[in-house]
Amino acid sequence: MLQDPLTLYKLIVLYMLDRVSFPLTVAQISDFILEKDYTNFLTLQQVISELTDAGMINSQSIRNRTHLAISEEGQETLQFFRNRISDAIQQDIDTYLRENEFTLRNEASVQANYYKSTSGEYEAQLIAKDREICLVNITLSVPTEEMASAICDNWQNKNQEIYQYLIKQLF
Repeated sequence: MLQDPLTLYKLIVLYMLDRVSFPLTVAQISDFILEKDYTNFLTLQQVISELTDAGMINSQSIRNRTHLAISEEGQETLQFFRNRISDAIQQDIDTYLRENEFTLRNEASVQANYYKSTSGEYEAQLIAKDREICLVNITLSVPTEEMASAICDNWQNKNQEIYQYLIKQLF
């Protein structure tokens, strides 16, 4: 039985989001789908947009990353149509998620964003989570946007070292 390819791509995205306990970024989903040559980048962007517009996935932009999570409506839809995803594709997704779980979880758990405060300073907000439990939430005020951006970039690379340093110094 042939089906609309867009429907299959939507089901693949929903299946991926359903199989993890944390949000995935658009880039993480794209990496998998494009690596497997299921579709192209533009079609995938259309699929994600349509899923978001339909309320099947929730989207949250944090700095230059868009985090996606499946909604209740998306879970219900997936339950009805999951059988339209071949066993081979489901196995590919499960293998990818299992082999990359630590990296995927770490990318979703470490967040950094900055904004201009009412005082004219820039505030860099740095967060590290583990399974939706906030381990650390730091807000630093700095005078320039460049400094705030650099702090956010460094947080992505050095968050574990900084967290361990804080724990060591405070306990």
